[in-house]
Amino acid sequence: MSHPLFIWIISLAAIAGVIIRPFRFPEAVWAVAGAALLTILQLISPAQAGHGIAKGADVYLFLLGMMLLAEVAREEELFTWLAAKATLQANGSSKKLFLLIYTVGILVTAFLSNDATAVVLTPAVAAAVRAARITKPLPYLLICAFIANAASFILPISNPANLVIYGSHMPPLLQWLPRYILPSILSIVITCILLYLTQRKALAGPVGIPPIPFPLSSTGKVAAWGIAATALVLLTSSALDIPLGLPTALTGLLTSAIVLFKAKKSPMAIIKGVSWSVLPLVAGLFVIVEALNKTAFVRTISDLLRQGSAPRAAWIGGIGIALLSNLMNNLPSGLVAADAIQLARVPESVRSAILIGVDLGPNLSVTGSLATILWLVALKREGQAINAWTFLKLGMLIMTPALLAALAALWL
Repeated sequence: MSHPLFIWIISLAAIAGVIIRPFRFPEAVWAVAGAALLTILQLISPAQAGHGIAKGADVYLFLLGMMLLAEVAREEELFTWLAAKATLQANGSSKKLFLLIYTVGILVTAFLSNDATAVVLTPAVAAAVRAARITKPLPYLLICAFIANAASFILPISNPANLVIYGSHMPPLLQWLPRYILPSILSIVITCILLYLTQRKALAGPVGIPPIPFPLSSTGKVAAWGIAATALVLLTSSALDIPLGLPTALTGLLTSAIVLFKAKKSPMAIIKGVSWSVLPLVAGLFVIVEALNKTAFVRTISDLLRQGSAPRAAWIGGIGIALLSNLMNNLPSGLVAADAIQLARVPESVRSAILIGVDLGPNLSVTGSLATILWLVALKREGQAINAWTFLKLGMLIMTPALLAALAALWL
């Protein structure tokens, strides 16, 4: 077997391990094992592996800051309080509760990233629907999965995959918003309508009026202000074309320190709750993609993007990467796409279409994005489950129109 074939076998096996999690080993184990095996077998040199890891520096810092903020918010029960308030405001109406949770999901995704929506909002929604004595909670929990991807290109900070696609060339906020605001609105609205229509029978059940939620603690308020300040810092950084990783990490660390000092808690309360394995998982995927760059895969994709007009390349790129994201997860497919974009030097409209495909495409299946995988884990902890085929049928109905509408909006 040739070296490229060995690279493909190991890379696909590692990515399959991340998605399927054989023997219930954490996702990071499979990514790191794949990266290590590629290096040990000299299919990629240590220098190339190090280069791949280094390319993800801004993503690691971004994830670190967001995970700290999310864990502080969880520890101080900020999202539980928000979900409880939403349930109370619904006043017994399932439709109103659906829209309120959906709105909270948009805000969390936009300002804290889609991974935070999956990790933090899912258990908060589960607690809220239990308090409302809802017999069929799954439709409300599905909101967390679908809005995490559908709203993940409102802002540059809404999805780590955005940092991957643009790298150090993230467009300033005043360029980002005109480019992505209409596609985002269409993605969010169409996803909301279709998710509600597909779940309306299950939503017909009674919604109890829960007790008045506990007051938000003073440290919970500090966490809320810290999140708001982080959003402001990141929006300013984006507007000034400053990489987002370091500002996110610094504001996350500062907010955590203030909350811990005010609450007189040990840092271990936060440290234990952060999903640290996400960082080696991402680093391993960067190495795997660096190895795939040695095959003809990236060049083949870049050649496809060069062919024909910009609209044709945008449609092929957007739809193609959306499908690929569900086969190999959107983070590695986004890394591959970023390298292909750089090699092909495509117009900005093509890059935008590919970003939408990477962000929104994962709503097709449970394997599409890290956020959806994290949502599945959170779902199981709450005693709920959905099989892959059921999600796929739902995803085909919801993701496809939303993706086509969002891509079409790029040309309006």
